Amino acid sequence: MIETQEVISEKTVLIGVITQHQDEKKANEYLDELAFLTFTAGGVPVKRFLQKLDRPNPKTFIGSGKLEDVKAFIEGNEIGTAIFDDELSPAQLRNIEKVLNCKILDRTNLILDIFAKRAQTSSAKTQVELAQYEYLLPRLTRMWTHLDKQKGGIGMRGPGETEIETDRRIIRDKISLLKKKLQTIDKQMAVQRKNRGKLVRVALVGYTNVGKSTLMNLISKSEVFAENKLFATLDTTVRKVVVKNVPFLLTDTVGFIRKLPTQLVESFKSTLDEVREADLLVHVVDISHPNFEDHITSVNKILDEIDSSNKPTIMVFNKIDAYTHEVIDEDDLVTEKTKAHYTLEDWEKTWMNDLEKNACFISAANKENILIFKDTLYDSVIKIHSKIFPYNNFLY
Repeated sequence: MIETQEVISEKTVLIGVITQHQDEKKANEYLDELAFLTFTAGGVPVKRFLQKLDRPNPKTFIGSGKLEDVKAFIEGNEIGTAIFDDELSPAQLRNIEKVLNCKILDRTNLILDIFAKRAQTSSAKTQVELAQYEYLLPRLTRMWTHLDKQKGGIGMRGPGETEIETDRRIIRDKISLLKKKLQTIDKQMAVQRKNRGKLVRVALVGYTNVGKSTLMNLISKSEVFAENKLFATLDTTVRKVVVKNVPFLLTDTVGFIRKLPTQLVESFKSTLDEVREADLLVHVVDISHPNFEDHITSVNKILDEIDSSNKPTIMVFNKIDAYTHEVIDEDDLVTEKTKAHYTLEDWEKTWMNDLEKNACFISAANKENILIFKDTLYDSVIKIHSKIFPYNNFLY
């Protein structure tokens, strides 16, 4: 086990690019998120580097001059790790490492590392391990020299080996074994879902760190782990919940994120099956986050990828207690009102005027408007139950 003090003291630099598909504002937003990911993994971001390019350099991601600037800073400030905001190709990893001569991580590797840190159950650990091996396979020559567990630090948590392995066949065999293990887990989970009886299934979905677990604890009166860090919840939790006189199953799922590694979407199939098989989705949004609309788009994109975007959905805008907006002076006749100036009332009108969506504005932490949310949830569950089980209705 890595000592907490060692992890906290690991200094890092963050590196991103401004391209025709990602302007400076968006690039900085991604680096903000990368900084939070780094903090969650146990690192301390010391400096950021951004470069404007038509597209990332195919050899070194950023230009050679900027890479030299990064090298000089790393050597002058005893930085141990450089983290890039996009997934690097095996060739880019090799070329960058030759120049910087330090540990190199990309966004995918960092997210996989956090998942390895958070995994608790055998199912989650197996899914993370599979995703890590699939990520490592094309990078095998470079990576094995770093998998000595004694070195520790961000990006070094599992699968890990005590000696260098360079035989790709061995890794492919491990991947094959892990996939077979997951097939067994998938079958077990499918049986568990069948054995839950004829109850409506409700799944909490949303971006990472939006308050799903806090809401789960509030509604189900359970003790699901909740923390102000990304991916605090990794293992799926299912609870039987009763609102008024209506029982249903409520599932808390892993949070989504922009640029979610494809390896995780594939390996976490059994976890995402809880979303696929849900009758109702509760899409939780952190309305206090300045990019919450982008988060909604990212979640909807992943839901579309797993064929779950057309399910009945309740939009729950959480953390209204932390929401702030820019204020326009009454005498200001020049400034045009934008979404940055929207009050909560403005957002409520925007979303509640959409007749196809149920929307609630709450604070799970302060238990604000929870009764309104419960009423909305109750109405939705009743409606779905009467359609799915017309001959098995309870007394309403």
